[in-house]
Amino acid sequence: MGKGLPFFFRKNSRRRLKKAGGLQSPPSAPPPPPLRSPELIDANHNNNSLVVGASTGPGKGKKKAGGAARLWMRFDRLGNSELVECDKSAIIKRVSIPARDLRILGPVFSHSSNILAREKAMVVNLEFIRAIVTAEEVLILDPLCQEVLPFVDQLRQQLPHKTAVNIQQVSQNADTHASTGGQWLPVPEAAEGLQCELPFEFQVLEIALEVVCTYLDSNVADLERDAYPVLDELAMNVSTKNLERVRSLKSNLTRLLARVQKVRDEIEHLLDDNEDMADLYLTRKWIQNQQSEALVGSAASNSITLATPHLPRLGSNRSASMVTGSVLDDDDDVEDLEMLLEAYFMQLDGTRNKILSVREYIDDTEDYVNIQLDNQRNELIQLQLILTIASFAIAVDTLIAGMFGMNIPCQLYQIHGIFGYFVGSSSTGCLFLFLLVLGYARWKKLLGS
Repeated sequence: MGKGLPFFFRKNSRRRLKKAGGLQSPPSAPPPPPLRSPELIDANHNNNSLVVGASTGPGKGKKKAGGAARLWMRFDRLGNSELVECDKSAIIKRVSIPARDLRILGPVFSHSSNILAREKAMVVNLEFIRAIVTAEEVLILDPLCQEVLPFVDQLRQQLPHKTAVNIQQVSQNADTHASTGGQWLPVPEAAEGLQCELPFEFQVLEIALEVVCTYLDSNVADLERDAYPVLDELAMNVSTKNLERVRSLKSNLTRLLARVQKVRDEIEHLLDDNEDMADLYLTRKWIQNQQSEALVGSAASNSITLATPHLPRLGSNRSASMVTGSVLDDDDDVEDLEMLLEAYFMQLDGTRNKILSVREYIDDTEDYVNIQLDNQRNELIQLQLILTIASFAIAVDTLIAGMFGMNIPCQLYQIHGIFGYFVGSSSTGCLFLFLLVLGYARWKKLLGS
């Protein structure tokens, strides 16, 4: 008994060793491979010959081959484009957005309108345009759809011609020229070159709004071209065929108005909140982060080189306060985005007014048709009233003839030639009764003049 541990102690010790061995941390998984850059797409590309390069691991290719990977098109600042096929996890890691934002870009919200600001990206879901915009690139979902192709063409045509913002030069200026005479320049002065041109994310947003507004305007123009002839024909001829055409037209108008209203409400929501508009300045936030890192690095180097112990602390506090003040002042400046959104808000408001004018014309036509139907109904009622009065007069004459047709002894039967005089007088009396009742009905304005 003294040579070793008892049996149950040894068994428990083996169990502890097994548990301790099972709680060891597994080896760290290698980082996900970056998106493999496929071939660049030529400006005059052929939609049927686009080949996509997928970036999946060797062991995960078969698991995600069931439709998890989707087709995206990437545009950079210089207008270079490429097609990539990647899954949700790769997109989330690339642009640093939550997974729920990708659900907004899914087919369930295909006809919704959302412009969401995140820390490093902007999620755009406007009608058929579903994209993720960062300070350096834009990722477009399903770029080969027929409705998305105009947006892709506009990006390919306009981005290379716009003034490209040299972020590296701005960051170098922030590192070398941000401090003059012991004072740190604020962010707007350090990034003075950004004021002459809209940031990259706003250029993409402007193109997206332009394409969507143009698409909605064309739909409204087609609706107006088809609506007025149909409504005029219905006003001239109320038939089942014309009524069915107007019903279909009105349903299309309601759907189009809802789509325009969604985009307009989203822009109005952004205009009402300055914080949301400030969060959409991705390039400005990127430059501010670069400048903050440069200021922290310079403050750390000053704390090492300076001999006096309290001077680095003062310099670091001062630089931090200058950065904070400049960031707060710059965050309040949303004039560029506000002017951009107001322009397209007014355009969408005009499109909405066109739809409302068509709907008012439809309502006026319906009122006119209802008035026509009411008039015809009133004419039928008047005709029915005239026939009722005539039936009453004829019924009186028939009553008199029926009374004299009975076999009742009467002295009038003995008079020769009384039949013609009696029938004529009774008929004249019934006609007079008819005219009397008809005149009374017109005096009471039950009949038209």
